[in-house]
Amino acid sequence: MPVGADARIVPVGPQQWARIKAAGMARSGCPVTRTDLRRVEVGYWGFDGAVHRGVLVVNADVAASTARIFTRLFDARFPIHRMRPMEEYGGDDEKAMLDDDTSAYNCRNAAQQNAPPTASPHANGRAIDVNPYENPWQDPRCHCWRPSATYGTHRVGKGVIVKGDVVWTAFTEEHWIWQDITVTDWMHFDTGYPSKPLPTP
Repeated sequence: MPVGADARIVPVGPQQWARIKAAGMARSGCPVTRTDLRRVEVGYWGFDGAVHRGVLVVNADVAASTARIFTRLFDARFPIHRMRPMEEYGGDDEKAMLDDDTSAYNCRNAAQQNAPPTASPHANGRAIDVNPYENPWQDPRCHCWRPSATYGTHRVGKGVIVKGDVVWTAFTEEHWIWQDITVTDWMHFDTGYPSKPLPTP
């Protein structure tokens, strides 16, 4: 196990890209290709108090920022339940949320709640959802909290994000936007909608 966060930015390899394609996350109409994406491998503190190794797939233009953010969260010992790329869930956002997975890139299919792919922060690899169970969103299709109502209004506990805390600060100081959506979405950070790169320093 690497020491510390040990964030590393590497290309998305052919085997992972094949899994992404098999999950339907790379198809006609999706705005990015393998060469546009990077794999950020980083250590994180799990809910079990142990250090784990996670993976986030993001756009190349936000990879360095993502590495800095999650290094900062590691150093603060902020707990993250899971951090697996979305193809491990077949690109199914509902399954990933139910598993409390922190994830990024996903060009979702039409059956899932989604913006048009060309505008979507997730489809462009410029959005990250952190601890979905502890930070649910309000789904306008059912006017309910997903994946669970437990923390919809109860904003205290392990892995919960609130304005001004270490997660909010780590992202916003890198110019990411929290809840950049028309409904409450506690888990969601992105770089703007329609999707766009971070501002040039």
